[in-house]
Amino acid sequence: MAKKRPAAAPREGTSTPWVRSERTKHQVELHVAMLHTVDELRRQFNELFKVEDLSWPQYNVLRILRGVGPAGATCGEVGDRLIQHDPDVTRLTDRLEKRGLIARGRDTLDRRVVRTRITTAGLALLARLDPLVDEMHDRQLGHLSDAQIAALTNAMQRVRLGADPPPTDGH
Repeated sequence: MAKKRPAAAPREGTSTPWVRSERTKHQVELHVAMLHTVDELRRQFNELFKVEDLSWPQYNVLRILRGVGPAGATCGEVGDRLIQHDPDVTRLTDRLEKRGLIARGRDTLDRRVVRTRITTAGLALLARLDPLVDEMHDRQLGHLSDAQIAALTNAMQRVRLGADPPPTDGH
């Protein structure tokens, strides 16, 4: 039997309880559904990567570095491309460098810049993971048609573009 929720508390300074519009209720429901879905998808990938002692953010860094090619990327460039924001990209890259999956070195044109590149070992690890990642995507999303995948992708892009961050300067 479902638990009954208590009645909404009155808003501060009033005796009237807070009432959401139907549209807002649907928006909250969608928001929670998206968070649950992302959490479940990521949990499954975390289990996959655990076999290689790799976290989701570390996998993401390796994927980014493979994508940028031999020129590599600066720490800031990697941070800008991360799927999930991580304020400590240096910590992520430190762990990968200790394992020999990436290498860092000074830029040949500007010695002040440190560039990070994926190593042969890092590429080999991604090559081992690629078919497993593809299988995971198929298990997670294979039941959707191409049209449904395109529609969901488009909808998620519209959500991201419309999600303006709240102002931080008090306005």
